[in-house]
Amino acid sequence: MAAWEKGKAVKRGESPFVLGSIVRIFMKNFLTYTVCEVHPGPNLNVVVGANGTGKSSIVCAICLGLAGKPAFLGRADKVGLFVKQGCMKGIVEIELFKSPENILITREIYVVNNTSVWFINRKPATLKTVEEQIAALNIQVDNLCQFLPQDKVGEFTRLSKTELLEATEKSIGSPEMYQFHCELKNFREKERELENLFREKTTSLEKMKQRVERYKQDVERYHECKRHVDLIEMLERKRPWVEYENVREQHEEVKQCRNQVKKELKCLREMQAPWTRKIQEAEENLNNLDMKTRDNTAEIRNISQKCKEKQDALEMKDKQIEEINQAFRMKKDEETNRKKKIHQTQEIIEEWQSELETMADCENLQPQIDAVNTELKKLQEEKANIDNDVSDLRAEKTNQEREEKRIIDRLGQLNNIMHVKEEKLKQRFRDTHSALMWLRNNKDKFKKKTCEPMMLEINMKDSRHAKYVENHISSNDLRAFVFECQEDMETFLVEVRDRQNLRVNAVCAPDKSCAEILPSRPIEELHRYGFYSYLRELFDAPSPVMSYLCYQYRVHDVPVGTQKTRDMIERVIQETNLKQIYTAEERYVIKMSSYTKQTITSNICLKDAQYLTSSVDTEERGQLENQRQDISNTLKSLDARLTALFERQKLLDLKDNKLRQEKKALLEKGNRRRQLESKIGVKYDSLRQLEQDAIDLEKEFQLANVKIKEINKQKAELVTELMHLIKRIIPLNVDKVDLAFQMTRVTAKKNRLQSEYKAGTVQLRAAQQRLHELDNKKQHLYDKCRELMKQAQHICRLRPDQDFPEEFKVAFQTLPNTLEEIDAFLNEEKTRASCFTGLSSSVVEEYNKQTQEIQQLTEYLEEKRNELNNYKQNISQEEYEKYGIRIRVKFHSSTELHELTPYYHSGGEKTVSTMLYLMALQELNRCPFRVVDEINQGMDPTNERRVFEMVVETACKKRTSQYFLITPKLLQNLTYNDRMTVLFVYNGPFMLETYKWNLKRFKKRQRRLSNMTES
Repeated sequence: MAAWEKGKAVKRGESPFVLGSIVRIFMKNFLTYTVCEVHPGPNLNVVVGANGTGKSSIVCAICLGLAGKPAFLGRADKVGLFVKQGCMKGIVEIELFKSPENILITREIYVVNNTSVWFINRKPATLKTVEEQIAALNIQVDNLCQFLPQDKVGEFTRLSKTELLEATEKSIGSPEMYQFHCELKNFREKERELENLFREKTTSLEKMKQRVERYKQDVERYHECKRHVDLIEMLERKRPWVEYENVREQHEEVKQCRNQVKKELKCLREMQAPWTRKIQEAEENLNNLDMKTRDNTAEIRNISQKCKEKQDALEMKDKQIEEINQAFRMKKDEETNRKKKIHQTQEIIEEWQSELETMADCENLQPQIDAVNTELKKLQEEKANIDNDVSDLRAEKTNQEREEKRIIDRLGQLNNIMHVKEEKLKQRFRDTHSALMWLRNNKDKFKKKTCEPMMLEINMKDSRHAKYVENHISSNDLRAFVFECQEDMETFLVEVRDRQNLRVNAVCAPDKSCAEILPSRPIEELHRYGFYSYLRELFDAPSPVMSYLCYQYRVHDVPVGTQKTRDMIERVIQETNLKQIYTAEERYVIKMSSYTKQTITSNICLKDAQYLTSSVDTEERGQLENQRQDISNTLKSLDARLTALFERQKLLDLKDNKLRQEKKALLEKGNRRRQLESKIGVKYDSLRQLEQDAIDLEKEFQLANVKIKEINKQKAELVTELMHLIKRIIPLNVDKVDLAFQMTRVTAKKNRLQSEYKAGTVQLRAAQQRLHELDNKKQHLYDKCRELMKQAQHICRLRPDQDFPEEFKVAFQTLPNTLEEIDAFLNEEKTRASCFTGLSSSVVEEYNKQTQEIQQLTEYLEEKRNELNNYKQNISQEEYEKYGIRIRVKFHSSTELHELTPYYHSGGEKTVSTMLYLMALQELNRCPFRVVDEINQGMDPTNERRVFEMVVETACKKRTSQYFLITPKLLQNLTYNDRMTVLFVYNGPFMLETYKWNLKRFKKRQRRLSNMTES
């Protein structure tokens, strides 16, 4: 800081800074720094500080602030990762020396999208503009000879000789040196390219010439094939014209035949006229006879219908007579049945009177009936009592069954919760579930009580508290089986681990139960801190499980608090001296340091519960099981009482039936005489009614005869009318037969005339058919002629109104004139043309194209040959791309020089060699500054001292480049120079804020303390 202030006092013209040196470095929210500003000196700057304080952060700020890439630093590949953690934006500002006014380059780094914004002298700029400004000052942060960060020290020795030469040229040479070297390499490379190009083009030229020779033969064959194709084309043009001429001649012949047939048809029609008139007269006569026949038939049909009606009336009269006779027979049968019933009734009356006379007088049966009634009344009362008892017992049984169903449903719900917990265990820890199944089937093999995995045995009183228990108890113990004795646990593990190869956990509860151990203080004392319960009170578990958890995890002494606890957590830690506590969402563990006796607190966020969210109230489950057993016993007792009542009911029913039968017999014995007297009276009434219902058969017979005579008179009238109609229909049938004979004669005459007419009609039809066929053929040939004409014109590419070209006439004269000759000649030419396969017009085009390309390529090769000769004359034949620098070193006088490699030499030797090479370049260096980060880490004290003295001597000369040496330590009694600047980097919790740092006040205080000491 003092050196910088001294430098500021120097006038601009006398400034010790060289062009492009770093005057100031400002960092905000960058890596370890919130705000930091560094003012380096113009010569050697030694940056000293402990590891992790932020020395390399200054190197990173120089690199990134001067447009360097993050990957070059070897720390991170994204620029956003250099922003201080928790911040969204970082700033790096570099002030470079330049006369008359310094250059201020600012880079704002944004974490989002890893973007950067650039400024030059507080004005926005692009990255390209910044890179141009930096390149103009010969700053190369990507050159290891100029900028050697901590993570890249080892890469310097891995540079190849060519890369080392290029880095050295960029560092110490003029800008033109590296450019000239590159141009020489490019010229040599271009010469090789020209040689390769000339060689390739010469080879291509030879191949093209050979290809053209092959094409030449194909071209000759193509022309020969073309002659055959042209002849084929001309034959194909003439063929439709010949075909057209042949069809036209056929059309003329058909036309003449048609006219001849037309004349013959006219003569035949004149000969057929008389026969046609005679046939028409016969048809008219036949039609008249047919009309008369239809009228006669209609009259006969009408009279026949009337005759049928009369016959139907006669049949109806016969049916009426039959019905009258049937009615008389039915009355006769009815009278016979009446007499029979009277006889039967008289016999029944006599039989009952005989029984009545023989029956003795009835005894006095009333006392017996009263005794039976008294017994029945007693039975009814007892049965009513039993029915009431049964109803009461059934109602009680229904209530008990309803209560049992409710308990079973509730137990089912609780069992379903256990099933859910078992499914979670099976999905997450399959081996533990397999061991659980074995344990349930083999509990008899253990001496004392065994507990299933804790996650099944623990039941949360409130599922919201499950997260505290799961975060407190390890996952391994949650799935562990709990045993009361060591022997049972060993038996279990031998079976499931050794024999079944299952990965399971098992623990043994303490010999002395810890389940009821009291907490260190009552929970009421902790209420003021927001604590409401200890962990143990949040869940239920069997005694062995609870004893183990109290012994191992002290669940009885770990309180659970609320958000209030979290808000006053510092006070809780200081005042309660608790080791573990839970707030609403966090777990705190408090420990005491064994060395400093300070309290160390760690807290973690609680994870969501996974296994204990489904809980079962064991107390409720036990009560339900007991209630279910009591109800089952009660139901058995009710069933036994109901069975006894039902048996008693059966006995009473049997006794009741017996008494009722006895009463019925007594009642029937007294009622039999009255029943017989009543029945005899009813039969007498029935007998009198039958005697009154007698039928007079003589009278009925006379009435029936009168009705039959009247019907016979009507039948006689109907027969008379029927005979009159028959007499009318006979002459009509005779006339019908006569008309039929006449029609037969006329039809025979007509058939004879038609057969004579038919002979002439056959010839007429044959002539008409012939004429029709000739018309169709003539039209077909005419259409075909037109089609062939169009086809011929199309093939010859002629318009419809165009005359036949003279050239076609001349060409057609040399060709055959018949279709057979043309087809034969055409097939012959096609066969010859088919022999020239694989040829097309592209062969000729390719031949011409290849010939032209050969000429162009020959001229191009001549031009390149001249260009190559000029290159060889002007440039020496050197391997410029193989130029490089080899560093040869030796560290003992007895050894020989060896080339510096990353494999042969040790780390310290490579570090010393690198520093010596960089120092050798320092006086020749044209770069504004050089940065070397912690290069002395691999050196022994002797070499470190020598190298440091050399750096001080070289870097503190006048007008040398600025030098940054980063180191975490320095040896004692080193040689220093007044021109060097030492920058101490401090960091830690007791570091002053930037705005409180005041160097003048520190010096003033130092002087005051010195004066006080002296006095």
